Parts: sequence; structure tokens; C-alpha cells
Amino acid sequence: MKPRHKRTGMIVGGLVAIAIAAYFVLNAFQSNLVFFFTPTQVDAGEAPKNRTFRIGGMVKTGSVQRDNLTVSFIVTDTAKEVPVTYTGILPDLFREGKGVVTQGQLNGNGKFTASEVLAKHDENYMPPEAQHALDKAQVEKVTKTLK
Repeated sequence: MKPRHKRTGMIVGGLVAIAIAAYFVLNAFQSNLVFFFTPTQVDAGEAPKNRTFRIGGMVKTGSVQRDNLTVSFIVTDTAKEVPVTYTGILPDLFREGKGVVTQGQLNGNGKFTASEVLAKHDENYMPPEAQHALDKAQVEKVTKTLK
């Protein structure tokens, strides 16, 4: 085999190896990607079915119901509401009327089954996505009231 053919074979082999590595990296990235949705977006059907995503908003006052380690509550963005069920120990800062981000999946009957619950860490913090969603929902609610 000529040196030119060996060099071409090495280049082609290297490109194939890089392509395979890129495929595995992108596939791992895609499977670990978790999107954020608001209750309004979930109600509109924008959230994926049978796929993990995050939903954020405020815990509706008076909606928390506990049964041993299973907790049911409602997440709202003041416009729409999504019922959430979580089994496990809640963060110490989890409270009614406070901000929360939950990660999990939407089941067939419209309930969100959370695998993780994140509560805000101080009085002033709200995840930027959740704050934007609450502001947007409030503007839409005021606009509908004025019409």
C-alpha cells in the first residue's frame, strides 16, 4: 500500500471515530436535557408527554395535602393550575404561597408526578424562568380583566 493510501485511510478512520464520539455525546446530552414549563404552558399542551420536564410557579395556598411521605399540592402561575404529587421528603423551605420548581412527568390524567422538588432558598429568590412566567401570566390576567 502506498503512503498516500495509508494517510487517506488514517484520515477517514479519524473522521469516523470523531463522528461516532460526537453522536454519543449529543445522544447523552439529549437524554439529560430537561425543559422548564409554566402551568399555563402545560395546560395548553406544550409540555412533552412521557418525558421528564420541570414545572415552576407558586404553591397554591390551602392546596397541600400530606399522607405519610406522599404530598399533593397545586402549582400555579396565577392563571392556570397543575396538580402535583410527590413522594419523599420536601425541602425545609417548601411552603404554601412560596415559589417552587418540580421535576417529573405528566401522567395521562393531567397530574404531574414529581421526582424532585426544589424550593427557593431565600426571601427574594425566584428562578428567572418562574418569575418571568408569573409576570407574564399576571399581565395576561389583567389584560383579560380589562377587556
